[in-house]
Amino acid sequence: MTENGPVAPLTTATLGQLDARISVPSYDRSRLTPGIVHIGVGGFHRAHLATYADELATSGQRTWAIAGSGVMDVDARMADVLKTQDGLYTLITRSEAGSSVQVIGSIIDYILAADDTEALVARIADPATRIVSMTVTEGGYPVNEDSRTFDRTLAPAGPGSAFGIIVAGLHRRRDLGVGPLTVMSCDNVIENGDVARVAVLGVAEDVDAALARWIKDNVTFPNGMVDRITPATTDADRAFLADEYGLSDGWPVVTEPFRQWVIEDAFAAGRPPWEDLDITVTSDVEPYELMKLRLLNAGHSTMAYLAALAGIELVDEAMREPLIRQFLTSFLENEAGPVLPNTPGIDVPSYQAKLIERFSNPAIGDQISRLCLDGSAKFPKFLMPTIRNQLRAGGPIELCALALAGWCSYLVGVADDGSEFVPASDPDLENARAFAERSLSDPAHFLSYTRVFGDDLSADERFSTAFVDALVQLRSLGVRTALAAAL
Repeated sequence: MTENGPVAPLTTATLGQLDARISVPSYDRSRLTPGIVHIGVGGFHRAHLATYADELATSGQRTWAIAGSGVMDVDARMADVLKTQDGLYTLITRSEAGSSVQVIGSIIDYILAADDTEALVARIADPATRIVSMTVTEGGYPVNEDSRTFDRTLAPAGPGSAFGIIVAGLHRRRDLGVGPLTVMSCDNVIENGDVARVAVLGVAEDVDAALARWIKDNVTFPNGMVDRITPATTDADRAFLADEYGLSDGWPVVTEPFRQWVIEDAFAAGRPPWEDLDITVTSDVEPYELMKLRLLNAGHSTMAYLAALAGIELVDEAMREPLIRQFLTSFLENEAGPVLPNTPGIDVPSYQAKLIERFSNPAIGDQISRLCLDGSAKFPKFLMPTIRNQLRAGGPIELCALALAGWCSYLVGVADDGSEFVPASDPDLENARAFAERSLSDPAHFLSYTRVFGDDLSADERFSTAFVDALVQLRSLGVRTALAAAL
């Protein structure tokens, strides 16, 4: 009970009693069959693939519902929530104009495989299953990022891991003569389908070389690019539903209106009519992936460290700073955008404008600290290609240089106002900080950090000069003055 009245639990039985402002499934969930098994049911999955599956069911597609699953002990909480709520959950879409609330019904089963993998293996081998999808995070793949080879020391690859279970399901599928399958990564990983293939085949080779050959012939791994900002659910989000809508949901999902999915048309056992939704189906995902990496991801990283030095905590607060907003806009339009490969069907200026709008959304509450994670892993992929392309073209690099100077200063751990802070985690934080601290006496020394800059950029006189000038100005004058000078 709240001051606005009673609170209803979210279950199949209560759907007809919910606030009329809440959109609920219009289809008969009892008639759905799970053509998709998804491993890793978190916030992003439920804001992305599961929402698309809900729309497919609404359009009359009954064979593409989802059997969700979890393979870790921490997934027990999701299992409990979804069991209590009959697989239902609430999607809260927030923009500056307000919030919309929708109940999603596409997850019709959930299998917790943390202690017993048999039910999940059987589900993967079921003839009704045609796609096994996953969101296991960037660090969940036993694949060396540089060599793109299988490495069981990097992530779980045993019988109870996600990839161990997938291989066991494929093994049984082969033995039963059930037929081919698609394994579809939905993680924010470059060439995620190729990475998933390396992981699955690596585990399979450990089990049975003949099985690995069967997988090569019968299983496809489409690459895909996914995008939707989905912050972690908070108690305030649960309270919002209870107070404003009289609805109790143990684990709602909060997201933004924008979403994007580009998927390679490489499905071994049929696929949903993705093109009937706002999904791009293509033979080549790479240009879309590069566009996202060099605009959205690079945009986040280029402004984040400067904002952190200026004491700004939220992304939308940073975007309300005219200098930061102008910096990001100019970076996208003048440095990153002009050296992108052609992206079919995408109006790049419109995409850039949409990014500014998304970053400015005050209803999301995205944290600058989140964007400051893993700089040594992000910059080589997100920003260095733009710098190299602009150097070859004789184009502008000053804003890129300032962004990297911001990261260097951030690693030292002293903000503009003199306060000290602990830099966000990074896979190579100790080395990164050592190079940054050496730059206090020799600004160009930071460019000797070849893990990020390679041998070429540290030796490029034009880039080195731009970086040193930006770093000296940033440290002597502060973020806002340095931004004003660069612009």
